[in-house]
Amino acid sequence: MKTLIYSAKDFEIPYLEEANNKTHHLTFIKDSLSSESAIKAVGFEAISIFSADEACFLTIEKLKDFGVKHITLRSVGHDNVNLRAASRVGIKVANVPAYSPYAIAEHATSLLLALNRRIIESNKRVKQFNFDLNNLIGFDLNNKTIGIIGTGRIGSVMTKIMSGFGCHILGYDIKENEDLIKEYDMKYVSLKTLCQQADIISIHVPYNAETHYLIDEDLIEDMKPGVLIINTARGAILNTEDIITGMKKGIIGGLGIDVYENEENIFFKDHSQDFPGDDLFIKLNALPNVLITGHHAFLTHEALTQIAKTTIYNLNCWAKGKATENELTNGEDVI
Repeated sequence: MKTLIYSAKDFEIPYLEEANNKTHHLTFIKDSLSSESAIKAVGFEAISIFSADEACFLTIEKLKDFGVKHITLRSVGHDNVNLRAASRVGIKVANVPAYSPYAIAEHATSLLLALNRRIIESNKRVKQFNFDLNNLIGFDLNNKTIGIIGTGRIGSVMTKIMSGFGCHILGYDIKENEDLIKEYDMKYVSLKTLCQQADIISIHVPYNAETHYLIDEDLIEDMKPGVLIINTARGAILNTEDIITGMKKGIIGGLGIDVYENEENIFFKDHSQDFPGDDLFIKLNALPNVLITGHHAFLTHEALTQIAKTTIYNLNCWAKGKATENELTNGEDVI
């Protein structure tokens, strides 16, 4: 199947080529998908896109006119694709429903540890031969309460890791995980109660209409003073303006994020020679108790291998005229 890979990153191309094993004709371009760049898909039966690509209604319409029949995402999240529009015009869309929950949960843990123990600041000082220890005080994770928002695959791994640190674990989800209750003594509570009691909050829910700005001013006001918030899910689950206000008030003691609500205009590009035109991000990034990584929690050998394998698997199924269990569209209905 002739496939155009949008937003191709140098680090992922070898994984995709190895998984493909010369089965499909893959063309890699660095351009992200948009209504303007959709024309590059002329002559391709399938495209593959990343989480920062834009497959809105207009883009889907253009892709259909250009002959594209399949879209395979190299991500779990698919909020950047208008599935209803794709279903209506008969374009099949599939994602990578799981790759490595350990990659994400371990990165969330890294953010937490680095933020709490002031690792970045300490290293900066040592690089300058400054070994002063003032303002580097953190706290023991042992016996602290962590609230896990979203207890699916990634939240479950995060629960296991935090249990190893000796944390008391609160959970919030639309469906309780009985295994987590039995194995790690997780206590499911309301979101408000979790925010009131947790010393640390780690977010692992998908992004949708219900989770948009899930963490806002009202919930922040309920949080324990000094709470640490970790977000490796989706940026718009946090209301960034409210987060900044909460930090200025001293309610939020630290923020560790791998995602940002307007990241599609910033992340995955080198802006070192220019200036990101996002005042909100600049304001957030300037705060001393904020630790940001550029959406690279998934960046492990194991995760990239699985993403590539599933991407090629989706193409294999379509090339054989079969459906893949990873499809997000089905005829005129959106699953």
